[in-house]
Amino acid sequence: MSNLNIQLGPYLLGPNETPENGIYTGDAKLLSKAIPDNSVDLIFTDPIYDRIDDYRWLAETAARVLKIDSACLAFCGIGYLPETLAAMYTERLSYRWRLLIRPVYAKEFHGRLCVMTQECLWYEKGRSRLRQTLFDYNYSTHKGFHDVNGANWGKGLDTLLRYVAAFTDGDTIVLDPFTGGGTVPAVCKMLGRRYLAFEILPAVAEMARERVRQTQAPLFVLEHEQAEMTLGGD
Repeated sequence: MSNLNIQLGPYLLGPNETPENGIYTGDAKLLSKAIPDNSVDLIFTDPIYDRIDDYRWLAETAARVLKIDSACLAFCGIGYLPETLAAMYTERLSYRWRLLIRPVYAKEFHGRLCVMTQECLWYEKGRSRLRQTLFDYNYSTHKGFHDVNGANWGKGLDTLLRYVAAFTDGDTIVLDPFTGGGTVPAVCKMLGRRYLAFEILPAVAEMARERVRQTQAPLFVLEHEQAEMTLGGD
C-alpha cells in the first residue's frame, strides 16, 4: 500500500501513525480509489443500513481491494436484509454466513418491536480462513460506543475484538470505510493490527481519532483470551 500517503484526504497522519494506520476525513467512495488492488486483509464496517447503494459499492470495492482468501464483514439492518443481500451480490465475492450478536440492550423500532440482535454479513473473496474459533451467535457483554445522535446502538468492543482476532493475524491491514466513532480502529490498536478507516463527517472523524488515541496499544501482540481479559470491566 505504498501509494497510500498523507495526501489521501485532508487529515494528516500523526507522528505515531503510518500510511497504513490512520483515519481519513472524506467520502469513502473517493478515498478508496487510492487503495491498491488485492492489498487488504479484512474489511470490517458498519454502514448506515438504509443506504443500500453503499452496500453495492462496498461489495464492488471488496472484490477489488481484498487479497485472495480474505473476508468482508458488514453489519446490516434486519429490516433491510433482502435488499442488502441483493445489493452485495457480485460474481467476484461469495456470501459465506450470517453472524449474530446479542447485545446487552434492546432497541425499539416501529413502536413496540424490540430488536434484540445485530446482524453481520460475512462475504469472502476466495475462501477466507478463521485463525480462531468463532461462534455464529455471540453475546456482547459491553455496551457499544454512542453514535453521533447519542443512540447506544454501537457494537461492543468485546464482540468486534473477537471478530478481528478470528479473521486476522498480526501482520494484516483492516479497512473500515464507514468508521463512525472508530470502534474498529480502536480494536485494531488493541490487537496490534494495522488499520485504514474513512469517515465523511469531520467532527465524527476527529472523535474517532481521539478515541483511538485514548485506546491502549498492546505492549506485545495480544492473544484473543488475553485481549478479552482487558475488557473485563465496564
